[in-house]
Amino acid sequence: MVNRFRWGVLLQKPFIFFSILMILKMLLVWSVVFKETGGSFGMTLLTGIPSIWFIFCLIESFAYRKKLGTYLAVDLVLTIVYFAVIMYYKYFGVIVTYHELRQVNQVSEVNSSVISLMDPYYLFIFTDIIVLFILMLTNRRFRVWGRGLSVRESRSWFAAGQVLALAACVLSVLPYHGGMNEFQQAQSMGIINYEAYAAFAPSKDLKIEPQSVTPAMVAQVKGAAEPEQPAYWNSAKGKNVIIVQLEAFQNFLVDLKIDGKEITPNMNALVHDHFYFPHFFQQVGQGNTADAEFVVNTSLYVPPNGAASEIYADRALPSMPKLLGANGYQTATFHTNSVIFWNRDQLYKALGWGKYYDDKFFGKSDLVSFGASDEVLYAKTAEELARFQESGKPFYAQIISMSGHHPFRIPAAKFKMELPKRYKGTLVGDYIQSQNYADYALGQFIDELKKNGVWDNSVIVLYGDHQGLPIYSLNNKEKKLMKEIYSRDYSLPDMMNIPLVISVPNEQPQVFQQVGGQSDIYPTVANLIGVPLKDQVIFGRDILNQTANVLPERYYLPSGSFITAKGAFVPGSGYADGITYPLEGGKVAKPLDAKSEYDKAHRLISMSDEFVSSLPAVSGSGDKTAPGQESK
Repeated sequence: MVNRFRWGVLLQKPFIFFSILMILKMLLVWSVVFKETGGSFGMTLLTGIPSIWFIFCLIESFAYRKKLGTYLAVDLVLTIVYFAVIMYYKYFGVIVTYHELRQVNQVSEVNSSVISLMDPYYLFIFTDIIVLFILMLTNRRFRVWGRGLSVRESRSWFAAGQVLALAACVLSVLPYHGGMNEFQQAQSMGIINYEAYAAFAPSKDLKIEPQSVTPAMVAQVKGAAEPEQPAYWNSAKGKNVIIVQLEAFQNFLVDLKIDGKEITPNMNALVHDHFYFPHFFQQVGQGNTADAEFVVNTSLYVPPNGAASEIYADRALPSMPKLLGANGYQTATFHTNSVIFWNRDQLYKALGWGKYYDDKFFGKSDLVSFGASDEVLYAKTAEELARFQESGKPFYAQIISMSGHHPFRIPAAKFKMELPKRYKGTLVGDYIQSQNYADYALGQFIDELKKNGVWDNSVIVLYGDHQGLPIYSLNNKEKKLMKEIYSRDYSLPDMMNIPLVISVPNEQPQVFQQVGGQSDIYPTVANLIGVPLKDQVIFGRDILNQTANVLPERYYLPSGSFITAKGAFVPGSGYADGITYPLEGGKVAKPLDAKSEYDKAHRLISMSDEFVSSLPAVSGSGDKTAPGQESK
């Protein structure tokens, strides 16, 4: 019967046939994920095939009665894993693990972003599955052949194969199991081995006693005492606080001109007229925008796995809304998407916001991305802020912009500039066009706040929430465009670099060159409005009064990464084989004098994890509230 089957001799041995399919799929993963980092396909194959053969040996030994169906099911599961690794890497630059299953419910909201990352040839990874399932459903001879495979091969051979394959897997994992760099671990262990290892791997945090995480201990680890009389202390006492979080806004946009066209004229004016921090960096995790809200309002770090809005929303978080609320401020947050997206309804309770405004307030007309446009956001928010000010009480408001969201395809009616031909049809071009529009809407907001008297009575903070152009997502043409913009290669620190601008009434413009991150915004605002933080555990620093800083990074860079004025450090298995990317571009190097910063960053992020885990649970965290109503 088999001899009459025309599909060839390979189909007589599904172990061989499916092994070849898996090798081709590993080749695709290697070409997308590991090739550019110098990893050889030989090593990918050497570490990847034993885990495949271990599974196939199990099929031959124990599932021989339904051999073809089992092979197909395993093929499907492994293919989904490989495809998820490719797609997740294209945006985050990290290797997906089971932890990211928490994000599955968010995919429908960001499906356009997911689709935009996909090169059509990635879908070839599913070709064999589609063809084989169609044959099973439609081809009688194929089904007859499949039933003919239900014979037990030499069990002793496959038992030996299981032992040898398992031993090879263990030997692939053991040398790298204690490493810091997850990407390096996945490359060295093999994808399937790494996925299995990650499911049981211990935390990379240092052992920290919860009671030891005190303001004094955190200050000691950070290593630099705040001045007794800090600059700008209480300089904005009693003023409103407005924080504008700009979606995917990277620092290279500031003062950028393309063929003589200014891309962000309104942001540029703010930069030149107020306090500007060009060496400012994101500190978000898997939750991106929601994580930025968390970090800015708590001065804590994101969790090792999952979005802070989902992992930490059940904790009674010390926060800026709570502190300012206790000092007489009204507090409210504004976002045009649904409050349940990224579990914000629960996060907002944990942060202690007095009110929130979401799509029920802003409506669903004039849509850009997956919410009302920034023009609608700013127009309605400006009216509400004017009402707050009329009450006579100061307010703290955070505004979350969204029109610059990946994949940056705004409606043509929103175009405010004509892209040069070389930028059209590229992610870089779409990004620039969307940020040009977002800047236009921001200008309208500024004008309205100045008209209604809110601007002159407020401290206004503007920053980017996270990168917009991941290096891993760019094709060769787009990398050339970024090289044109930077006049050098686009680097990891460039990707992480976001602007920070602070407008303080009656203060003169100034550029601050020190390194800072999103965790530094809370203590900086507290300094300006004269609210002490001595009794609160925070991990950021008042960026107006420090010249040295260590910023632990947890996502987009491997565990153990951090940023200082020396550059962005990325570990290997640990500190000794790590590399540093200079902040202004240039040749990467191995640092000779950054071990203390590495240890400090590792300890700080471990302390933050332990501190949040030790906080009490939020009472009544399941309650829902209407937009614009009390959220606690």
